[in-house]
Amino acid sequence: MESELQTSGVTSNIMPLAFPRGKEKFCELCKREAYLQCNRCRVTFYCNAEHQQADWVGIHERICHLLVRIRTPTEMIDHAARRDDQLRKAELIEICRLVAQSKLSEGKYEEALPAAHCCLHTSIDVHGPNTVQLLPSYLLLAEANMGLDNLAVVAELLCQAKWVVLKHPESCPLIQQQLHRSLGRFHAADGNLEAALHHFANDVYFSSEEYGLDSINASKGYFLMAEVFVRQGKIPVARSLYSKVAHTWHKHLSNLLYHRTEISQKRAVSSQSFYEQSQRVEMDEMLRAMLEFEQKQFRKDGAQIALLAHSLAMLWFLGGDLQKALGFGTTALQASQQITKHDLTEPVQRLLQQVQSLQTEPQPGSG
Repeated sequence: MESELQTSGVTSNIMPLAFPRGKEKFCELCKREAYLQCNRCRVTFYCNAEHQQADWVGIHERICHLLVRIRTPTEMIDHAARRDDQLRKAELIEICRLVAQSKLSEGKYEEALPAAHCCLHTSIDVHGPNTVQLLPSYLLLAEANMGLDNLAVVAELLCQAKWVVLKHPESCPLIQQQLHRSLGRFHAADGNLEAALHHFANDVYFSSEEYGLDSINASKGYFLMAEVFVRQGKIPVARSLYSKVAHTWHKHLSNLLYHRTEISQKRAVSSQSFYEQSQRVEMDEMLRAMLEFEQKQFRKDGAQIALLAHSLAMLWFLGGDLQKALGFGTTALQASQQITKHDLTEPVQRLLQQVQSLQTEPQPGSG
């Protein structure tokens, strides 16, 4: 009901005489003939109210004002005017990309589609068809459709993405890595586990080429491979890969925590600056999945449980969620104390002391 109130009165019927003959208008989302237009920008059109509503919630509310300058026909002879137009379109692409990524991280796949579509169409307008700059848009659309279980659409989008990369063999390793990760996820969703492992292995290879073998970027590929091995019943292999991922993230988060402590001793620092919310959610899901996997094993590895719980405690301490940091820190301490002279016991205790000291600090404006 709230979203209906937000968009009421935003559209009106298209007046055919208002546009030149032969200049039909098409729906922003499905490209069918449009009958409605946005009353605010008057340059965006829809086939029905449902598509207008979906676009408004997904992206249009944020970019309506930008589209007026971009889509209003002008005779741009001046070089500076053309440059400004390209800059506005580049800004639009970036906004759409970030919005789509944010909604995907929240599991809002339907809402991510309008932003991903706008990102693709504007990228084609700026860079042309079959250019490597279109790859991020194709992959965003593929991920959104994968979340909606539209695997036939995902297959078509990834074929287009593969064609783009094949036409540009000079593409950087990061481009190759992103494509293989999406292909691996598609094959895993489709049940072709051997093909999924092949692409995840390539994901690790290209990530390692760009960032190094033990980087956190490569660790996501290892994690995805481990998930496939779990589905194949190859638990020892999966546990080995999970262990590698866990140690990589623990080292990374320990370094972040150390630097945060050093900085905060010199000046006030916002915990929110270390990671965006979408990144924290993704890391939380990965670390939590590994922790729950280990806790369900018949023969639990206490050291691995302590390592993962400590990583989650550090992650949420850095993210400013003291309650989650306390919960995971307590789990880590209990696991480490069951192992004689475990080297994590002291760091976990220090972290818990930091959490508790912050919880007892008076809040601004209190008392």
